[in-house]
Amino acid sequence: MDTDQNPESKPKKTVGPSSTSAYRDPQYWDERFSNEEHYEWLKDYSHFRHLIQAHIKPGSSVLELGCGNSQLSEELYKDGITEITCTDLSAVAVEKMRERLSYKGYKEIKVLEADMLDLPFSNECFDVVIEKGTMDVLFVDSGDPWNPRPETVTKVTAMLESVHRVLKPDGIFISISFGQPHFRCPFFNAPKFTWSFEWITFGDGFHYFFYISRKGRRSSNCEESCEKQEQPSINLLHEELESEDYIFRMNIDC
Repeated sequence: MDTDQNPESKPKKTVGPSSTSAYRDPQYWDERFSNEEHYEWLKDYSHFRHLIQAHIKPGSSVLELGCGNSQLSEELYKDGITEITCTDLSAVAVEKMRERLSYKGYKEIKVLEADMLDLPFSNECFDVVIEKGTMDVLFVDSGDPWNPRPETVTKVTAMLESVHRVLKPDGIFISISFGQPHFRCPFFNAPKFTWSFEWITFGDGFHYFFYISRKGRRSSNCEESCEKQEQPSINLLHEELESEDYIFRMNIDC
């Protein structure tokens, strides 16, 4: 095959935003994905692979929300998880992801344009729904993190309702996030959801959060996990100070 046909043969520069409000602009993402071949939010797969393997089994049907240009689906496929559907709101991201996966031979992975606030799937059809940094975009310019703006609450709630609906009765929702538990708990533990809720941290110095919600496993003391938690100390590494992840997190949670 002619190497010029390789969608990754000509790497392009990342299009960084002038402000975090750009993350809410669909046009920003279309332009960025047009000029960027690959970017991993919240570390690459190797940093949380052990956590994924503990919760996703080969044979599971997996839905990835906001795939962008991440290699997460490819890494899952390499680990034997082959029934994967990726979605993104950006038509540009979807087209480029399809092109890349086809070139690499991962033709079983489906890629669809879809809004995570209103997923176009039937009820109870996925074993696992996973998102990495996608829900965090909904918290941009959300105001006081302890009392976010009503529009933020509406969008986050709509997303979680959509995820809860498409999960099988014993399905798992995995959210890999910048957001600290005391800000996420009120959303995940809303009475309308039947899932349990727990989290694990990962990362060197700069902590990220790996949230696991198991549908149908909610306990009577579930709300206790929402009590204010002492946050892990942050000892930033040099490369993390220069990362877009750091800028994004600080603007969301400050």
